[in-house]
Amino acid sequence: MGRKSKLTTGCAGTRELFSHESGSIKKKWKNRVPIALIYPNLYSLGMSNLGFQIVYHLLNQDDSIVAERVFLPEPGSRPLSVESSRPLSDFPLLFFSVSFEQDYQHLIMLLEMSGIPSLASERSQKSKNILTKGPGGYPLVVAGGVAAFMNPEPLAPFIDLFIIGEAEPILPPVVSLLINGLGGQQRKDELLAHIAAEHPGCYAPGLYEINYDTDGNFLAIIPDNKYPALPKRIKKVSLDSPGNAASHSRILTPLTEFSDLFMVELGRGCSRGCRFCAAGFIYRPPRLWDAKSIINAIDAKPDKCSRIGLLGMEMARAEDVAIVADYLSDKSCSLSFSSLRADIFNPSLIELLGRSKLKSAAIAPDGGSERLRRVINKGITEDDVLSAAEILTQEGIRNLKLYFMIGLPTESKADLDEMVDLILKVKKTMLDIGRIKGKLSTLTLSINCFIPKPWTPFQFHPMETMKNLKQKFKFLRKKFSNEPNLKIKAESPEKALFQAVLSRGDRRVGFALLHTVRNSLTWHEAFARENISPEYYTARQRELDEPFPWEIIDHGIKHEYLWSEYQKALQAETTVRCDTSRCKRCGVC
Repeated sequence: MGRKSKLTTGCAGTRELFSHESGSIKKKWKNRVPIALIYPNLYSLGMSNLGFQIVYHLLNQDDSIVAERVFLPEPGSRPLSVESSRPLSDFPLLFFSVSFEQDYQHLIMLLEMSGIPSLASERSQKSKNILTKGPGGYPLVVAGGVAAFMNPEPLAPFIDLFIIGEAEPILPPVVSLLINGLGGQQRKDELLAHIAAEHPGCYAPGLYEINYDTDGNFLAIIPDNKYPALPKRIKKVSLDSPGNAASHSRILTPLTEFSDLFMVELGRGCSRGCRFCAAGFIYRPPRLWDAKSIINAIDAKPDKCSRIGLLGMEMARAEDVAIVADYLSDKSCSLSFSSLRADIFNPSLIELLGRSKLKSAAIAPDGGSERLRRVINKGITEDDVLSAAEILTQEGIRNLKLYFMIGLPTESKADLDEMVDLILKVKKTMLDIGRIKGKLSTLTLSINCFIPKPWTPFQFHPMETMKNLKQKFKFLRKKFSNEPNLKIKAESPEKALFQAVLSRGDRRVGFALLHTVRNSLTWHEAFARENISPEYYTARQRELDEPFPWEIIDHGIKHEYLWSEYQKALQAETTVRCDTSRCKRCGVC
């Protein structure tokens, strides 16, 4: 699997990982409560996740805690902590940070590989109280992260407590309660019920019952009547302000996806309202950090680090981007980013791009045609895309990537034809400039299958069939098969289907996942064993009055608002971006 992933194996591997890092923390265990902070994927991916680093720093600010990181190891190896090579069974508290549905199976695997029963009910059979060390005792398993508060239900069979929302305002008081409960006489379910009743954003799924009708259709999630104080829905917790400095990298290492890149957050949430984007809805209200707090975060970087990754460029205010760009130029720092909106370029940003000497950049039109970009409320035009491609190529970008989705609601052959035309126009723009500069340019297409996500207007819409998705990929590959300097990276429709099942699943999906891990079954075999159909989760048209399992979470977004946005999408009608000073449409504000 390559050098980076092999370093995650064994004591020697974890020691070497730690030796390459700057900013990591190693504490003595004596008189401290150990917490394992677990990213259920490879080290190189986990350490590129700013949210994971934020939680690591937050936990270790408390001197009574020793928080150590654990990642997915090589097959056949036990998961060990980076800081002291400890197994998960040594920690009384396990905190999982889950960003992607594809990592659900990894979470189960990490528990099973560590000799810890993955089902919460199995752990409770021997651990009636919160004392997790000792004969037959098991750790308490906590989970958070964006995947958890988009739809926690597929993971609910395995988790004792979900943290729903952003870590800064909720994690410290909840961790304090958990630590105070360690070794006490209070039963585990009683402690969890107390936490869930007293603190918004805390969901103890084992204290809730699931109701289905006689045909197996989901009806509701009901709190156990033994605990009358439990909330009927779990309110997400959000951070109002970053304080003096925006969130930023705490650990730098060359062994990540973005080697030695100092990440700085520009804000949370997004005002654009793209209808396919779950993050744009579940992180509402949009909050943009001011330029001063962003600059203060940049000033926290190590002196020898000059590469700055700004997170949230797609929704930042142009005036703030200009101020930050001028500051980075003055400090001789280079800029890095995952992708740019095609409509945010200004003179300061263009100058910084040129000085950063970037060779690669990405733009996300997402929809292939003007009409589809109205359907998804993207808010950019073909002219925006072509202008961005021209600017980036003029500033020295040699490799440009375009992100598209296929299978979007109402997509037709005409939309795909327009996508092909736009791509060829972008390529011509790049090559014309490249010829003048004497530099060859490459255009890469990243084409993914559209997946209807919870908490978006498209949660009501069925996913495109596998047959149609494969035909559309075949059409595009044929169109570009003879085009030089053009590459296509396409997502497997089968993988997209599995992700769609996980994203819109309920607890039955979790039990099927357990079969894939314990019995080495394919996910199709596991679903057959559980007698559930993938199409139930992916292929049905949903109506306004259908209840959804993920609505146990309360993001403040009105169900009716998402339906109205869905109806507007079907008519290719756009919605203006959020204005939190006066907008009350969705219910969050």
